[in-house]
Amino acid sequence: MTFTTTTRVRMGHVDPAGMVFYPRYFEMINNAVEDWFEQALGMDLATMHMVHHFGVPTVKLDVTFLAPSRVGEDLTISIVPLAVGRSSCNVRLVFSGAGEDRLVADMVIVCMAVAEKKAMPWPEDLRGNLAAGLASG
Repeated sequence: MTFTTTTRVRMGHVDPAGMVFYPRYFEMINNAVEDWFEQALGMDLATMHMVHHFGVPTVKLDVTFLAPSRVGEDLTISIVPLAVGRSSCNVRLVFSGAGEDRLVADMVIVCMAVAEKKAMPWPEDLRGNLAAGLASG
C-alpha cells in the first residue's frame, strides 16, 4: 500500500539556479517519513520519542536523482515499505512532479531504543501496520 504526501519546493530548498539543492531532498525525505508514521502507521514521532522512547533512524539511503525540481513546484512523495524485519524496514520513496519522477530513494530505517542507542524489535502494533503496507511482488 502506497502512502502519498506532498510538499512545495520553497526558496529555502533551492540553489541560485532555482533548482532543489540536493541536501534539501534529505530533509524532505525525513519530513515525508514523519508524515507516513503519523498519518498511515498511527504513531507520530514526537510520541514515539518522548513517550515510548524509541526512534527510527535511517541507516542506509540510496538515492537516484532523475530530474531537477524547481522553486514553486508541488512534489508528490510516495512511500512504500518493501520488507519488514525484526527491527528494520526497507522503504522506497519516489518524488514526482508535473508528470515525471524526480528522485527515487531506497532506504532502511531501524527501530532503535533511544536510551540504549541500539536496535530493538518493532512494537507489535507498529510492525503489523508496516507489514500491512508491504508492496506485493
